[in-house]
Amino acid sequence: MIKKLKIYLILVLAFVTLAAQAEQTRFEMSAPNAVEMGQQFRLTFTLNDRGSNLQLPPNLNSNFDILMGPSTGQSTSIRTINGRTTTEVTYSYTYILRSKSEGTFEIRPASIEIDGKVMESNSLKIQVVKAQSQPQQQRQPQSGGSSSNQGSQSVDLGGDNLFLRMEMSKQNVFRGEQIIATVKLYADPNIPISGFEEVNLPTYEGFFTQDIEIPKQINFTREVYDNRIYQVGILKKTVLFPQQNGTLTVDPFSMTLLVQQRVRPRSFFDDFFSGIQTVRTTITSKQARVNVKDLPPSPANFYGGVGNFSVSSEMSSEDVTTNDAVTLKVTINGTGNLRLIRNPELQLPTDFEVYDPRATDNVRATDNGVTGTKTIEYLFQPRFEGDYTVPSIPFVFFNPSTGSYVTRSTQEYTLHVEKGTGAESTTVLSSRQREDLQLIGQDIRYIKQGNPMLRSRGATFYGTPVFYSIYGGSTLLFLFLIFIYRKKARENANAALMRNKKANRVATKRLKAASGFMKKNQDEAFHEAILKAFWGYLSDKLGIPVANLNRESAVDKLNEKNAEQNLIDDFVEIIEQCEFARYAPSGGSEARSELYKKAVSTMSRLEKQIKR
Repeated sequence: MIKKLKIYLILVLAFVTLAAQAEQTRFEMSAPNAVEMGQQFRLTFTLNDRGSNLQLPPNLNSNFDILMGPSTGQSTSIRTINGRTTTEVTYSYTYILRSKSEGTFEIRPASIEIDGKVMESNSLKIQVVKAQSQPQQQRQPQSGGSSSNQGSQSVDLGGDNLFLRMEMSKQNVFRGEQIIATVKLYADPNIPISGFEEVNLPTYEGFFTQDIEIPKQINFTREVYDNRIYQVGILKKTVLFPQQNGTLTVDPFSMTLLVQQRVRPRSFFDDFFSGIQTVRTTITSKQARVNVKDLPPSPANFYGGVGNFSVSSEMSSEDVTTNDAVTLKVTINGTGNLRLIRNPELQLPTDFEVYDPRATDNVRATDNGVTGTKTIEYLFQPRFEGDYTVPSIPFVFFNPSTGSYVTRSTQEYTLHVEKGTGAESTTVLSSRQREDLQLIGQDIRYIKQGNPMLRSRGATFYGTPVFYSIYGGSTLLFLFLIFIYRKKARENANAALMRNKKANRVATKRLKAASGFMKKNQDEAFHEAILKAFWGYLSDKLGIPVANLNRESAVDKLNEKNAEQNLIDDFVEIIEQCEFARYAPSGGSEARSELYKKAVSTMSRLEKQIKR
């Protein structure tokens, strides 16, 4: 039995070792994804283990001429991690190819033998385009670029050799449907770009935006555009959610590049010391447009969700006592405008005390859009014992892929409430319970100790001036409380009025959050919090829906409120600084501190002048 166990363990260890070696062995094929017709290029095979009998892809000769190869090479890399040193040897096989015709061709996997086993590489796709003429070398930069040096031989920086382009994943969308906007820099492979200076990226007026994280260092890759090969660098990726109907325009944006070019020597010394100079050139993009369609007439229980979502729920407990806090957690999961979805309404019996729901977002922006979860927590307390039904919450969203509304619902819960005991219970008795209430403790009268207040037999408090004063005061107090209660009820029924009253308080909280981001040096979150504070305040205070709120409408409303012009100018300046800082580096902590002080001062002045 022990011998069999040993044999079994040896076989398992051998299998695991072979599997680990198979996972660690890599055989990869690489080549440019785009080449010009007739251009020579390298096809390289790399292997991290010694192999033999390399077999080229069977369809390689039909589309490409093999001019030379294979050229073999070997490299060794040594890495030390946590005191452990590993050595890896890489073998390479390089072929020089040339295309035979234009088109897009797929190169099937190659194969090689390693320790008697055949291993295949990956496959590749190569696009062959028409050969392009070399950039003109003797012409001054055109309108696309401006040179700061005269008397130099400059490459042509205008026209189709160097430009900016915004790539939209969709051109025709519904309001609230997400779009991936990618800002790209296209450059002819013969234009040597050495750096960037001034970068003015788009501001996306009329869209709710969320940036996609990309590497800070721009990596240029080959891409075919308009049947021509370019070096393309991605400057910014953003998820856009259009908030208005009609045609939305993204205004042109620009950037200044540093380009190296050869300089015509003016003397022997110029030719001896330097033959290359760096010039500045400014390029500007074209306008981008998006056609936004309005959503169909929305059914009940539509809370602004556009995308594809699912909904689930869970309740903290189904067996509680009176006045116990119960939490119903509703989770909306999916892809779309999660941050713009309003909280669904929970309809509970009147015997419950219900608190304002709390919502938290956990979303991330990727190349596929914004995805994640939105969690809403509803807190309530039952006041009376009994069995109650917590109804399901219907959630309606618009699915742009099908062009229709979809309804998802949470499950229904049964809540069993028992009467609390001791200090826990402060249950208010209903009218029927009051009728059934019987006095207890009447059979024993306790002896009063101390110095009780005695009065003459036959004397009564009824009819005295103090009695009438208390009676009249109680009546007036009762009427006053009824008046206050009805006023509060009217105010609570008027949602716009409530938002107006809470606008300053909400804006102050957001400014405090901005202060926290400022102390943590979270630059983007700091400016976004200030923007939310001002836009949210003006939306609630001026009664403008967020979808219709922009700089022009806000300024018009402030003028209608007779706000001072210098206050309006300060507001516009703060908005412009925040929007600019979201797309370009800021001036540091001192600039953020000044901006925060100015935002607090402007918010205080707005509150005073709008109230007048």
